[in-house]
This record gives sequence, structure tokens and C-alpha cells, in this order.
Amino acid sequence: MAVSAERLSHLLLDLELVSPEDVQAAWQELGRRDVPAQKFLQFFIRRNCLTNWQVERLLRGERRGFYYGPYKVLYLVGAGTFARVYRAVHKKTGQTVALKVLRNRYSEDPVKTEQFLREGRMGLNLRHPNIVPILEVDKHRGHFWIVMEFVEGQNLRDLMKVRHRLNPADATQLMIDVTNAIRYAHQKGIMHRDLKPSNVLISSRGLAKVGDFGLASQLDQEEGHNLRTVDYAGLERTCGSKRNDPRSDIYFLGTIFYYMLTGQHALKETRDRTERMAKQRFLNVVPIQHVAPDLPAAVVAVCNRAMELNPERRYQTPSEMLAELKGVLSRLGTRPSASEPGSGSPSTTLAAPLGTRRTVMFVESNPEMQNAVRQGFKSVGYRVLITVDPQRALDRFLDDSEVADVVVFDADSVGEKALIGFNRFAQEEVTRTVPCLLLLGKHQESWKKQAQLAHHRVALTLPLTVKQLRAAVSQLITRRPQPV
Repeated sequence: MAVSAERLSHLLLDLELVSPEDVQAAWQELGRRDVPAQKFLQFFIRRNCLTNWQVERLLRGERRGFYYGPYKVLYLVGAGTFARVYRAVHKKTGQTVALKVLRNRYSEDPVKTEQFLREGRMGLNLRHPNIVPILEVDKHRGHFWIVMEFVEGQNLRDLMKVRHRLNPADATQLMIDVTNAIRYAHQKGIMHRDLKPSNVLISSRGLAKVGDFGLASQLDQEEGHNLRTVDYAGLERTCGSKRNDPRSDIYFLGTIFYYMLTGQHALKETRDRTERMAKQRFLNVVPIQHVAPDLPAAVVAVCNRAMELNPERRYQTPSEMLAELKGVLSRLGTRPSASEPGSGSPSTTLAAPLGTRRTVMFVESNPEMQNAVRQGFKSVGYRVLITVDPQRALDRFLDDSEVADVVVFDADSVGEKALIGFNRFAQEEVTRTVPCLLLLGKHQESWKKQAQLAHHRVALTLPLTVKQLRAAVSQLITRRPQPV
């Protein structure tokens, strides 16, 4: 049975998702109380009082999972085997955090809960610019969660889906960040034991931060807690090294470097445990210089040494590897880097493609399209801003000229105002260099003649898939004219 707007208003208040003032504002704007539930909820979405994730759960009849302690969950960021990570906000302070919550099916498993709590307790002792800080570890009524700093950005795995391959200077800079984090952890006597691209976060400023110390333990611990990933176990079996050899972290630092430089995984990707443990998986790694023969010799040398199967020939400490990485970056200098595969244009500096040049603004009035682009772009690391008013989009740039890197005007939903707004961006001093994309319905193709087009200002005709739209946006970002 459909839920009425009136009943939803009481539910929202009971769950403390909105304030009485918010509800009153909704009734005043809508003018009556017998409106459709979707229209009532869309009011709160437009006002940023509710998120689509919260609304979807409400409409499914779910009444739990909106709060963990004082933290209100906004939306799901990622999910793993044992836990889910949410973006959340503290009810009183307004602080935005990442909330890692143990899945319910493991909440009564003493081994899993202890492992989860160990991650939190271990992380509380790690404070370094390249490590995601853990702020709190808590449990209540059978729920276990870890409160972490929310890193505005994306993990390395998702970044590589967009970038495919990083130029040597960018990859080396990120590798310095990651190695610096592991150096600090080792100096604290802690080995990570689960290094992989998805556990490396890239902030909006292009800074790499290592997270997920769930399998970490003290370096001097011989027996007892010996958790490690299957990959680490397979490596140590192949090398004949002792369990949880700290140099295993260094090998997997090398695999991350290999991945950034080539866009390919050094070790065959498989979910099969037996295949992951097999010695041949490590013996059959294709040398990086064969995969990417254009790489500088110094970069190749660092990667190969980190991935030596004989641990005695590997870097013996992260500090040793870090020193060589810094030397390599110094030799690479700031000269223009090679074009990225498939981009057709030179790579920009680290701060641009990995950080602030990843915000897209949509001028879009169709709620379904808003949801599609929000999910489709956020899933690959973009920050998404949405407005229904082209004038509001212009005003935001007048307030902050760097608010977004590209603006998409959907004339199919907004109408002629989108065309006018698109052209105004070409005329205003502040916005004339901002890449813009005008989406036209089939009945609007004649508007192309009225649109002020340029290399960084393009009009496309719908329909387009989200993937095609992402490709167009990605290209436009590289076309932004440089200041004279």
C-alpha cells in the first residue's frame, strides 16, 4: 500500500532525518498535504535534507540503518565482504566522516568482530598525512562501526578506470605517498598485509592515503594472530620466506607501482583461492619493461627491485624504497609528460587530473536523469553538482570560478533556458574558458546553429548512455583553454 505524504512526514520526524522546520517549509511550498509521496520527498532532496539513498530505503519500507550512534548515514560509498562504508555526518557537529560498518551477518562471529575492532584500535595509533585516520571505534546493540576521516576523492582502482595509465611522474608521486605511509607504519612496528589499489585513496588534492589496516599486526609478532591475504600467503610460499615477512609489503608496493605505470595488474586477477596461492602466478609476472617499453629506466629499476621474488634482493625497508623513489622523481623533473594512452593530448599536472579537475555540474530538471548521472559519475570518482536553473549555474561560477571543471546543460529537460545558459557561459569573462556540453533532444537539433560552439564547447544529440556521456565529459576536461 502506498504511503501518504502526511504519514511520511511523521516517519521522517520519528527517524530524525529532517527537522520540524523542514517539514513545515515543505507544506508551505507544496500548498497542500495530499501530494504524491515522491513529490513530497523530492522537495527534501532539492533542499539537501535527504539523499536519494535515504529515500530509496524509506520507500522500500526500511526503518533501520539511518543512524549509528550520533552519525546520520547519507549514502553508501563502497561495500566489501565484511563491511560497508558510508558517507555520514555527525548529528550535532555537522562533521562529515566515513563510517565503516561490519555486516550484520558477522556481528555475532567473535573472530570477525575481533578482527574488525582490531583494525579500528590499530588505526587509532596511526597519525600520518598519507594514512586515512581513524577517529572512533564503537559498538551498540550488536552493531560495530569505525569512524574515519572522509577522503573526498576515489580509490586508486576507480581512478585507473578513468585514467587507464598514469604518466611516470604522477605514478611516482603517488607511490612516494603510499610508501611514506608504509614506512611510518613499519617504524611503528605495524605491517599492513593487505596492500592493493582499492586500499589506496586519492584525495581531491591528489594526495594518496592508505587505509584498511584490517589485517595489520605487530612486526615482531611470531605466532598467534597470523591473518594475511591469500596473495601474501602465496607470495611467501613462492619465495620461501617466513610468514608475514615485512618485505612482503614492499613486494605489493611494487605491484601497485606496476599497475599505475602500465594499467595492467602484475599478478593474474582471479577469485579462485588455489590459483591465487599458486607459485606460477608469481613466477609468470611479465616484466614491466616488456609491458611498457617506453618507461624511463629509473622507474623500471625501482619497480623491478620492489618485486624481486628473492626477498634478499628486494628493498629491505620502505625507507630504502622511498629514498630511491624521491631520486627518480627528482630526475623526472617537471618536464611535459608523455600523452596518456587514448587521450590524444598531453597529461596535465598531478593536481589537475587526480584532484580538483574532476567536478562536473549538471543543469538538469529530470529527477530520473539526475539520479542516473549522479550515480554514473560518482561511481568513477567525479564530484557531481546538480541545479535545475542555468542562471544558478552561472551565479555559482561568479561566486567561485573554480566550482566545477565542466558544465552539462540538458536542453531536452530544461528547454530553451539551457541553450541561453550555454551561450551566456561563452560570453561571460569568468566562464568563457569553462568546458560546456549542450545536450539536445532530437526535436532540438536545429538549436545547434544558435549554440556558440568551440573546441571546448560541444553540442550532442540524445539519446546517450551514461558511459558515452562520461567519455564526452572526460574529453572536454582536457580541452579547457589555458590562460594567456
